[in-house]
Amino acid sequence: MSIHGLTKGTELEPMIKQIAQAEANGTMMYYALARLATEQGMDDVAKTLIESANQEAVHAGFYATLNGKYPKDFWALLETVKKAEIAGEAQVKAMADKVRAAGFAEAADEMEIFAKQEGHHGVVIDEIFKKYKPAKVDTTGKKVYVCPICGYEYVGDINSEPDDWVCPLCGQPKSVFKEKN
Repeated sequence: MSIHGLTKGTELEPMIKQIAQAEANGTMMYYALARLATEQGMDDVAKTLIESANQEAVHAGFYATLNGKYPKDFWALLETVKKAEIAGEAQVKAMADKVRAAGFAEAADEMEIFAKQEGHHGVVIDEIFKKYKPAKVDTTGKKVYVCPICGYEYVGDINSEPDDWVCPLCGQPKSVFKEKN
């Protein structure tokens, strides 16, 4: 049995949404604290904090699934993520160049590694597509709305989503989506 969307549209949805965001924030916090612990030579503390961060990330994913934040048929979203990750390599590299120009070479060096990792994420996702060869979503006779920021395509009536619905990839409100012709 899938837990996808069990709390969507219920009185539990707002609470689960808050918990999911708190867990996502906790992930970021624990990784940042681990980084600071490593910088201070406390590798054992960093290891413990990274374990907590990984658990928080799993929790966030659970709650997001419970609320149906991401589509159960995730292939269209994953296709958009693949494109974003591939494009992200150049974007992070450009940011690293600006960070380097500002005099922060050490941070820029690490960002360049991150840039390569972003591109690699896209390659890995592409390999998943090649392995599983998911069928293209049939949009015949259906409305398709496109996020102008990330390119995510919503198939169906976007107006059926609650007013606070946002793009599952980049967080833009549904009001910015444009109907695809």
